[in-house]
Amino acid sequence: MAEERESMSPTQIGFGILWPACWTGIPIKAVFAVMVMAMGLVHFEGRFGLAFLMLLASPATIFAVPIIMAMYGTHFGEGIGLPLIFGLSIPVDIWALGVVGQTFFLERLRKEPPHDGLGFAIWWRTAVIGTFFLPLLWWIVSHVTDIAISASHSIAEMERLRQLFNTGLPVAERIGLELTIWGTISFMVLMVLATIGVSILGQFIRRIAESARPAGENYQGLITRWDLMRVPADQGLMMASLAGIGVVLSLTFWAVLPVITPHPHECCKKPEVAVEPVFKPAESLSKTAGRLAQLVAQVEAMEQQKAEAKDQEDKGKEKAGGGAVSNAPATTKP
Repeated sequence: MAEERESMSPTQIGFGILWPACWTGIPIKAVFAVMVMAMGLVHFEGRFGLAFLMLLASPATIFAVPIIMAMYGTHFGEGIGLPLIFGLSIPVDIWALGVVGQTFFLERLRKEPPHDGLGFAIWWRTAVIGTFFLPLLWWIVSHVTDIAISASHSIAEMERLRQLFNTGLPVAERIGLELTIWGTISFMVLMVLATIGVSILGQFIRRIAESARPAGENYQGLITRWDLMRVPADQGLMMASLAGIGVVLSLTFWAVLPVITPHPHECCKKPEVAVEPVFKPAESLSKTAGRLAQLVAQVEAMEQQKAEAKDQEDKGKEKAGGGAVSNAPATTKP
């Protein structure tokens, strides 16, 4: 066991503390983010929404995000809610790193936590490393991605592959192949640089552990000790406080949500469409029968008018023919 502790690399130490701390603090920070978004204090850009959640999960991004936004013109969102969220994340990160750090020192390193402010000691080192390392990582990964995209397009335009791309490979498969080429390169560079950053943090934590004294209890005693660290002194007060905070946050959320419900802009309103009435077969049949009766009556009236007009025409012809016959003997003499 001692040899295992001595052989732990800085990357294992940094990852063993940073990863659990991220998942310990993210539920609380997510509550702050949801409340701020419900109040309409921040509006995130669509393509950076997931990146914001990933950055919010890590304590190393508290000072790195403003630097990235200022240096590279990258905007994760707008509004006063963004600095408010990161400001509220500071005590959460300190608490999470303290809880995880004490457990890691006792369980994995078998060392006594050097002081009560272990969470703050790890947090400010993490924040300083992220302040200098994450903007550099952002710049390197961005440039590598641009170069990889250009290289994937160049590979696609090679003489040997042009015949295949232009005739045999569909457009969707070609896009997928290019995405796989530059995405794999960018992901590998990102993982290498992230491992270097975690290793730097682990090196700082190892130096803190070197000055700590070994734990005197056996392994079972350490298990009991770090389990009791999670038990509050007044459990009833703890449960009542959490329940009260939950009720207050829920009422606040539902109170502010209807006020900031998004409405479409004047230029983006959809045209009003009349709702089609419900189809009723019996009513439709009765209307159709009524229309047929009206049409039959109209046809009969037209036929009657046509017959009357024909009768009048025939009578006019008969009168004209009778007058001509009666005038014929008067005009002829023997």
